[in-house]
Amino acid sequence: MRLTIVGGGGFRVPLVYGALLGDRGEGRVTQVVLHDLDAARLSAVTRVLAEQAAGVPDAPRVTATTDLDEALRDTDFVFCAIRVGGLEGRADDERVALAEGVLGQETVGAGGIAYGLRTTPVAVDIARRVARLAPDAWVINFTNPAGLVTEAMSRHLGDRVIGICDSPVGLGRRIARVLGANPREAWIDYVGLNHLGWVRGLRVAGRDELPRLLADPGLLGSFEEGRLFGVPWLQSLGAIPNEYLHYYYFNRETVRACQQAGKTRGAFLREQQDRFYEEMRNPQAPALAVWDRTRAEREATYMAENRRTAGAGERDADDLSGGYEKVALALMRAISRDERTTLILNVRNRSTLPVLDSEAVIEVPCLVDASGAHPLAVDPLPGHATGLVCAVKAVEREVLSAAESGSRATAVKAFALHPLVDSVNVARRLVDGYTAVHPGLAYLK
Repeated sequence: MRLTIVGGGGFRVPLVYGALLGDRGEGRVTQVVLHDLDAARLSAVTRVLAEQAAGVPDAPRVTATTDLDEALRDTDFVFCAIRVGGLEGRADDERVALAEGVLGQETVGAGGIAYGLRTTPVAVDIARRVARLAPDAWVINFTNPAGLVTEAMSRHLGDRVIGICDSPVGLGRRIARVLGANPREAWIDYVGLNHLGWVRGLRVAGRDELPRLLADPGLLGSFEEGRLFGVPWLQSLGAIPNEYLHYYYFNRETVRACQQAGKTRGAFLREQQDRFYEEMRNPQAPALAVWDRTRAEREATYMAENRRTAGAGERDADDLSGGYEKVALALMRAISRDERTTLILNVRNRSTLPVLDSEAVIEVPCLVDASGAHPLAVDPLPGHATGLVCAVKAVEREVLSAAESGSRATAVKAFALHPLVDSVNVARRLVDGYTAVHPGLAYLK
């Protein structure tokens, strides 16, 4: 079976390959094709993968190309993990937004809108090429903003594109761990949009254990979300929010912390990864060791401003191991081998959330088998969550409309309607600022 990774020169590709190395049995991936526009990055990542595969019998064969059509033709699975504009673009997203006093995070608020506007046309082009060159392929999308990009691609690929994210998996794992349950045996009642969801229950042997957690301040304050949001707020909500909701619930404090930080997250990652790829120019550098060291630093500093604002301290060691690659592998296994499983995924709504139309991509538990991912029935969201989900989905739709039409006015509307952008005039200045620094937004007229 052949897997094509679009964005194959990306820093986290070795996580995906590492998961493949541990997979055995019929129907496993035997060939990995890396595609990237940057040949030097491809070379660096290929070296890391070669060291990972050393001594592993029957390791998937790796090839690399800068020709997208060649990479996609007749493939079985496509893993899409592109970053349009690179980390320089992410740093610009943050800088322009913070100058206006609003959030520039890559998936939330103004930064997420800017990233979506320049990513959507590229993702749509990939989807069209997949439909033409590999019509039977399944696309697993990890490109952020994941829900928005998955919805854009679904307009050309239907249900054959599925979005993944490691945030719900990590959240469910942390809740199960603090309750003394095996995460593999727990049913997680999670619903929302990507980076905008809530755990409303966690069932073990048919019993919902979340009320026990919410009633115990000691337990509730002992893991990351408890420290991040605070025990009283979680008890008020009666649910455990995805960590990205900290940007909504504590927006003013987070924006201030980002403005006061020595550098933004994007700027930090850009410098860090520039060092990694520069070091990899040395053919004698121990590729895997250099990558491991860089990855550990990256994971330890994840959402640092939010944790600093909340006084949440350092991340737990158990949360530093990633997770999206395990979701991707489980998804591929379920489809290719018909190994029925349940995963939290980004898929078209159908009738799961009645407040949204059937084509809206949402993030919910899904039953996955050889025919794809099927969203499972969930209880309605409470009013406060419904309002936020509907507002953000409306913004996503304006982003998709602006990307399709090239309308600058529609782009302004997308920014202005977002709950974290507080003025139409700010929205206009954001569009001016982003089009001035991003060549990828030149299509907005």
